Amino acid sequence: MKYACLVYFERGALDRFTPEEGAKLTEDSMAYDRFLKSRGNLIMAQALEAPQTAVTIRVRNGKLSSTDGPFAETREILAGFVLIEARDLNEAIVLAEKIPLAAIGSIEIRPVMHMRAAD
Repeated sequence: MKYACLVYFERGALDRFTPEEGAKLTEDSMAYDRFLKSRGNLIMAQALEAPQTAVTIRVRNGKLSSTDGPFAETREILAGFVLIEARDLNEAIVLAEKIPLAAIGSIEIRPVMHMRAAD
């Protein structure tokens, strides 16, 4: 089963790191991605740009509206995701707890909904 491991941390959390600490966190994250890939668990992992680069859109009654930035104002931001394959939620938790960014934020583990392809 596929699980999306959504990585959240407080705005500015990475700004508290020295360049060396930031580089180590990046390398640790990439090393863990390589480990997951070697086990056949990694489908994809991506960091996201800062929330200020986002655009939120809505379509209501056929009309598009857009807002710069994320829609929700929160202390934590969605910083990236790791898409994994795991036997079950328990294995997904075991895999996600070792994501290095869990040490500075949180990881939301959400099953990916299986949908049939449109014919």
